[in-house]
Amino acid sequence: MKRVCLLFFALLITTSAFSQSVLNLLGKSQDFFKLLSEEKYTEAYGFFDSTFQAKVPEAKIKEIWEKLGEKLGKYESGSVSSSKTEGELFAVVIDVKFTNDSQPFLLAFNKAEKMVGFFLQPKSPVEGYVLPAYADTTLYKEEEVYVKAPGHNLVGLLTTPKKAANYPIVVLVHGSGPSDMDATYGPNKPLKDLALGLAAKGIASIRYVKRTMIYPGEFIGAFTVKEEVMDDALAAIALARTIPGADKKQIYVLGHSLGGMLAPRMPLLAPDLKGIIMVAAPARKLSDMIVEQNKFLFSLMNDTTAAGKKQLDTIVAEYEKGKLTKLGTMKPDSIVAGLPAAYWIDLNVNNQVEAAKKISKQKVFIAHGENDYQVTATDYNIWKAALGTKKNVTLKSYPELNHMLSVHPEKSTPQQYQSPASVFDGLINDISAWIKAK
Repeated sequence: MKRVCLLFFALLITTSAFSQSVLNLLGKSQDFFKLLSEEKYTEAYGFFDSTFQAKVPEAKIKEIWEKLGEKLGKYESGSVSSSKTEGELFAVVIDVKFTNDSQPFLLAFNKAEKMVGFFLQPKSPVEGYVLPAYADTTLYKEEEVYVKAPGHNLVGLLTTPKKAANYPIVVLVHGSGPSDMDATYGPNKPLKDLALGLAAKGIASIRYVKRTMIYPGEFIGAFTVKEEVMDDALAAIALARTIPGADKKQIYVLGHSLGGMLAPRMPLLAPDLKGIIMVAAPARKLSDMIVEQNKFLFSLMNDTTAAGKKQLDTIVAEYEKGKLTKLGTMKPDSIVAGLPAAYWIDLNVNNQVEAAKKISKQKVFIAHGENDYQVTATDYNIWKAALGTKKNVTLKSYPELNHMLSVHPEKSTPQQYQSPASVFDGLINDISAWIKAK
């Protein structure tokens, strides 16, 4: 479950076209930090739009900047590293150098050239993405496509084999959190690896930028996985039906993590699917998963203090609230453990294991990594107990696979994800053979 350290984000949604002076916004981004460094907080605060200011007082900006200074030192300089349009917003990433360290920030501007929020961004890893050895560029080609759901247009890539015809096609569905089309995390790109590896085996795929990355402002009020995942996955399936050269009777969905958890819902909504592939797929409630993950991470800290234990207990108690199945007196957009109540209820009343048990016309492949600390053997054993005797289901556990689907000799940790490692070729070989099996 990916987490971005969010300082503030108060998006304004507009319907008009984005039109701004890019150079002016790049200059404003640098000026903003210069004003903060000069302790001109009122002037810096004036960069924000009125909606943001109504939610966040000027004193809070001052407090955050001072806390950053305690950790990072004094401001020295800022340089823009990237910028791009994000729906109705313009996003600027600026690398700020302090005396003790450097830190990238993302500033979001609306069409009126006012800031609607700023993020503390993860640092770019020292090591970059490494193309897998099995990604033979002579065997596949890629072209830009758009996954179109009502009111949304998500850019994606269609990866097709060069030396095959009437080939199977797989829709790749992300895990949780905002994500690009490759499911990039640090130097790793598991969905890209899967796409390239499958293409080298004669299997096409569609992957696309997740809606929460392009339209983040739509996820402030009440929403569920329907808006976050399902609608766009179904739109990608519809796109797969139109691809020249693809076998329309051989369309599959591959879901990773949350995508795998939701995959059993797909056959009911797209009955022409040939099969679903679930990798690192939770079988339990999301709240239980998060509690277990936090307990594991806490154990790595070797913190035996009462304060540490109290902090963990607070986290556990908060996520226990995510087990609700009815609104009661709450509103759908009431925030519970960081997500709307409607989101938790949808996940809790739709049991993925029971949904998978009802699948009879489609093939099902479930892959588990034994060094995955996020989705553990507990989940795999639940899947195995529920589906192990079904003839249309194949289950396989991989001894050294982690949540990123790469091989590591020890149980994974978040730090492990910062080292480049390709998706295990054995997993790709197994998925390919399973798809091609009659």
